[in-house]
Amino acid sequence: MNNKEIRTLILEKTKEYYQLKFASEKYSEGDRIPFARRVFDENELVNLVDSSLDFWLTAGRYAEDFEYEFAQFMDVDHCLLVNSGSSANLVAFTTLTSPKLGERRLKKGDEVITVAAGFPTTINPIIQNGLVPVFVDVELSTYNIKVEDLEKALSDKTKAIMIAHTLGNPFDLGAIMEFANKHDLFVVEDCCDAVGSTYNGKKVGTFGHLATVSFYPAHHMTMGEGGAVLTSDDELMKIATSFRDWGRDCYCGPGSDNTCGRRFSMQYGKLPVGYDHKYVYSHIGYNLKVTDMQAAIGMAQLEKLPSFIEKRKENFNKIKKELEKYEDYFILPEATKNSDPSWFGFPITVKENDKFSRNELTLYLEKNMIMTRLLFAGNVTKQPAYLDIECRIIGDLKNTDYIMNNTFFIGVYPGINDEQIAYIAKAFESFFKELA
Repeated sequence: MNNKEIRTLILEKTKEYYQLKFASEKYSEGDRIPFARRVFDENELVNLVDSSLDFWLTAGRYAEDFEYEFAQFMDVDHCLLVNSGSSANLVAFTTLTSPKLGERRLKKGDEVITVAAGFPTTINPIIQNGLVPVFVDVELSTYNIKVEDLEKALSDKTKAIMIAHTLGNPFDLGAIMEFANKHDLFVVEDCCDAVGSTYNGKKVGTFGHLATVSFYPAHHMTMGEGGAVLTSDDELMKIATSFRDWGRDCYCGPGSDNTCGRRFSMQYGKLPVGYDHKYVYSHIGYNLKVTDMQAAIGMAQLEKLPSFIEKRKENFNKIKKELEKYEDYFILPEATKNSDPSWFGFPITVKENDKFSRNELTLYLEKNMIMTRLLFAGNVTKQPAYLDIECRIIGDLKNTDYIMNNTFFIGVYPGINDEQIAYIAKAFESFFKELA
């Protein structure tokens, strides 16, 4: 057998392995219902093995294809793959500090409007780059920024806004972009929980200067680890690529040389004329690339992404219908006006009452094999790592604190089926019967 024949045989055997190892997994009542989990079939395994047989150990043909296809899906011009959603946030925000942006660049001491109710890595790049986060409260039903407080957060140091679409629910992009345009602010959209969400019929990630997504197994599609920076700005794309790739000025892909055609003819900084462009560094950067094996999995997942998004919406609506009878005790989630969320989870806020607390409910659900998660950091300013950071807080963050004490979410991921939703509904019914 030649190489091609052996490769074909290996891929056929990979399909057989999937059928034996994974295809028979089925839910039985009483099995644990995750809040999130990867959903895949034989195609992900085939792509993964196919890529491994190339033994191309960094980004390659699959990464190139994915970046093009995902940019098309997200309606942006550019997609830059990185090794996680957190790295995507770091690269996207750090891009705005580049000297190549001239007077527009973000500098240490500048302020960035954000929220404390969310995941830390939306905030971390602000702090890591020496800027000052300005924390604004959120709404309880949408869990997104209170746009009426934006003017209170503004100062002569305000230069950017960086916030996430919480659990897939778009923040008020109309108000945010109007405010940003009025005051000439950069906007970074953290879409790590919101792939496929739309606002006024337009995909999130297309409004701001930069956007980010995550491909962690819990998210809308997965590469295992992985993430991406999105933009339609050519200059920001080049800068982001530099920060991802060690800070180098050259934008050649792995294994490529002299893409610019001026590899040995230019002068940079105080380097000698003709210094190899592949070793010129215009930023203090990182190495945050993916492997082609990750991108290979992503290509198979991308084909499923539209169906994943629809299934999340369906599961969200079915769970909401089951829980509406408990609205005396719960604040149930509401989509932001003019939006169609691709939900990451189903958030529930327990109203103040004398019968039960959030913790009592989540412990009951966990005991009954329904996984729960809190709304990430709750109030990040009260987390150990953030107690002494330089920041400004607008108002008392009353709703953020309420979320910290009373909010949790359960899963809506595509692997949850009607049988599992019926079990979730039954568990809530049993909990309230025990209270009576």
